[in-house]
Amino acid sequence: MILVTGATGTVGSEVVAQLLAAGKPVRVLTRSPEKAAKYGSNVEIVQGDLADQATLGPAFAGVDEVFLLATGPSLATLEAHAIVVAKQAGVKHVVKLSAQGADIDPGIALGRWHRDSEKNLEESGLTWTILRPGAFSSNALNWAGTIKAQGMVFHVTGNGKTTPIDPRDIAAVAVAALTTPGHAGKIYALTGPEALTNAEMVGKISKAISKPIQCIDAPEAAARSGMLAEGMPHVVVEAVLELMGLIKNGYGAETTTVVEEVTGRKPRTFDAWLNDHVDAFR
Repeated sequence: MILVTGATGTVGSEVVAQLLAAGKPVRVLTRSPEKAAKYGSNVEIVQGDLADQATLGPAFAGVDEVFLLATGPSLATLEAHAIVVAKQAGVKHVVKLSAQGADIDPGIALGRWHRDSEKNLEESGLTWTILRPGAFSSNALNWAGTIKAQGMVFHVTGNGKTTPIDPRDIAAVAVAALTTPGHAGKIYALTGPEALTNAEMVGKISKAISKPIQCIDAPEAAARSGMLAEGMPHVVVEAVLELMGLIKNGYGAETTTVVEEVTGRKPRTFDAWLNDHVDAFR
């Protein structure tokens, strides 16, 4: 039995889909079973909350493998609850979704949140695998609103490049680690096959939808105000801006070959991801 946390999110939902396609038994942990109802009778759905360790026992009972995913400033605490219960339940292996930059010391806030959790897992006595993806190709969906309404994209990364990775490729590595041997104790740095600026990605979107799009490098203060106005917590806004500043200064542009090494096929390009999601920008 494989337990997937974060099963209704961007990566977690792909992990579930690929496990099901491989014929594996899947259980999902969710605070809101109605959100996981889309999986129907194909998966076991167990209600629980990583914030409340006392609710986790039924989800972990009888589980061999766990895909562990939490977000936000308290993610180390949330995942620590899961790690404790996993050990009590006799789980054999945990695959944790971390993030690029978790290995930088002292690093940035987003990296430190994940590194604290990585250390908990490494010291738990459980067998583990850690995935550290860079920027997701799907992050471009955050631009869809202003592209449709204004024909504009606002960003704060200047000419800095990222290596956008398709969430399906992150999930494919996770599924390999959950279902095949040889991944214990490994830390996988995951990227897409090419480094692109935001302007280059916007140019690809513009061509795909046959619509001119302005790509505007906005002041950090304007980005901060916009994110706060959208309701993002201040600590998360500052963490995101810290990451964006790092990218602007050249961090995150190096590609790896890990996806191909683990899965046996090259990672999808941003163009391939865009081809499957172009309607979101129309």
